Amino acid sequence: MNSKILIIHEYKILFEILDEIKEILNFKIIKSDKNDYKNIKFDPKVNYLTISKKKIENINNDLILKDIPTSLEKLLETININFLKNKFSNQSNVIIGKYSLDLNSRKIIFKGKCLDLTERETSLIIFINEKMNVTVKDLQKNVWDYSPNLETHTVETHIYRLRKKMKDFFGDDNFILNTNNGYSIG
Repeated sequence: MNSKILIIHEYKILFEILDEIKEILNFKIIKSDKNDYKNIKFDPKVNYLTISKKKIENINNDLILKDIPTSLEKLLETININFLKNKFSNQSNVIIGKYSLDLNSRKIIFKGKCLDLTERETSLIIFINEKMNVTVKDLQKNVWDYSPNLETHTVETHIYRLRKKMKDFFGDDNFILNTNNGYSIG
């Protein structure tokens, strides 16, 4: 089960409120200040959400609450909605070599630069990354849903265009490699 931890950063009254009802919460709560936060060991299998009164530098998955909602029900609803958003966002990012691939927006990202991909390019990258040393026949069958016996240059054409796109945008000549064993991500 993917556990959830709410980090309440420098928000004493909120921590006290939630600490009183912690037995009924569907997440664990942690109180932190500037020094504590640096020492938290983040487990990649855990869904973290940080609540504070103001934006904290270098923190993702944060919820800024300048005022506590008028009802406890509304507060818990807001927290749980943000946990869901985090889960969805975390599941949509895939690391492909030195790149990050956002499956929701179909963008491949490196050093702050984002390149838009087509749905087919995204599927092609994911399949090659997961399987490594993928043959043209494997790609025809699993990405295009073509018969492996079909004579076509569709796969090679798409790979050529994707390589060119990556080279032109990121200067990467070795994104998709072709060896005797098939295609792989460089």
